[in-house]
Amino acid sequence: MQSVLGGLAALEVSEWKSKRRVKGMFWISFLTISVSSLFVGLLGAKYAMNFDPPLTASKFIPTIGMVYGNTMVGAALGMDAVLAWADTRRDTVEAMLCFGASRWEALRPIVVEAARTAMIPSITAVSITGLISIPGMMSGQILGGADVMDATRYQQVIMFMIAAAVALGVVSASITVAYVVVDSTPMLRTERITIKGVDNSNRAKSSAGKRTPEGLRRSYRSVVRMKAWKSVTDSVE
Repeated sequence: MQSVLGGLAALEVSEWKSKRRVKGMFWISFLTISVSSLFVGLLGAKYAMNFDPPLTASKFIPTIGMVYGNTMVGAALGMDAVLAWADTRRDTVEAMLCFGASRWEALRPIVVEAARTAMIPSITAVSITGLISIPGMMSGQILGGADVMDATRYQQVIMFMIAAAVALGVVSASITVAYVVVDSTPMLRTERITIKGVDNSNRAKSSAGKRTPEGLRRSYRSVVRMKAWKSVTDSVE
């Protein structure tokens, strides 16, 4: 059941929802969504909702389904934001790399912005629950005759579980995709990004010159000059 849910979620994210893709995006989506959702779901079922046993099908399957659905949306938004930033603002990333920034230093603003964008729906839902809107699970329990405080408690726990799973999935998916786009050289590899409905052969040709020996030598000399200039300015300061 876990594999089926994870596979369907990864297929939805990597093939149907994402405008931009990279190689291996299905497996990135599958692992990040599955691991984060199952980890948070098990912890919440065991210690927050006190399911005994934690994997009680009648209770765990609806709970993990809600967690999976929201984590899938967050991971899709995070990965799309990373690929859009790398594709449309490549000059910023390349300038940071030329000035001697490490791989993570160049990727950190991308990951932070992607996580902020992807977490907006979950944070908004948590902030308005019970004040502006009453979610379906809470209203269903109340209409079914359950105690209002119990219904509120379960809804709060589930909302926090969703927020935690989305945060874990978004950060892990965004970092993984960002490390695919920027290799270990470090060099921005926009030719690894394919856009749905666009001829990507021209994109690969435009980036091919950077991978030739002469292009690599020019990039290396540029990085060396930038690092030397940075060391000089730091010593002067």
